[in-house]
Amino acid sequence: MQSTRAALWFVTAVALAAGTRTALAQSDAQPASGGSAAQPSEAWADELARFEAADRLNPPRPGGVLFVGSSSIGLWPALAADFPGVAVLQRGFGGSELGDVVHYAPRIVLPYQPRLIVLYAGDNDLAAGKSPAAVFETYRGFVGLVRRALPETRIAFIAIKPSGARWALVERTRAANALVRGYAAGDPRLLYVDVFTPMLGPDGTPRDDLFASDRLHMNARGYALWRDLLAPIVRDTAR
Repeated sequence: MQSTRAALWFVTAVALAAGTRTALAQSDAQPASGGSAAQPSEAWADELARFEAADRLNPPRPGGVLFVGSSSIGLWPALAADFPGVAVLQRGFGGSELGDVVHYAPRIVLPYQPRLIVLYAGDNDLAAGKSPAAVFETYRGFVGLVRRALPETRIAFIAIKPSGARWALVERTRAANALVRGYAAGDPRLLYVDVFTPMLGPDGTPRDDLFASDRLHMNARGYALWRDLLAPIVRDTAR
């Protein structure tokens, strides 16, 4: 049974990768307004290889909940334990930008055939100098890729969080979040999860109690806040 599942996993991964290669090439050839034409980094080759090795040993069943994105996903402690009874996959790779998630989607998104994708990315894009419009266009590219391969899959975009370390980017963060929120409002398969507002204190600045000492990455209290906001969405999808 295990060998059959592994074989089916491999066939599915190859087929989905082939089916999206043209779209990815077009996306790379036509960078979004305000973005750059730089190719996605290969800095995560080892991490991606570890994901794929784990998948070969224990192929995930279709229909789960995929958490994907940058370090805020990758560093989430005990992610599966936060959503008991749900088939959860954790595929975050630190330092990645939204374009990297798009680039690697045929390897670490589409083959899982998830019912729900929980996406956190865009934070590093803004820090790298990309415009809110560029972040939004890359998000739309991700949605398009998923739609072509998995038309019924829902996508929950976690709002780009406010942080003390990147507070100088707050207006760009608000603008990028507003673009995604407006777009998601027009499609019931798209969700916008507002973590930005509850992560601000009464003075309108990021709550220090939610962050590690670097004032960028979250501590356990910050992840608990995210868990509580996402739980209704994840539970509803898992039914």
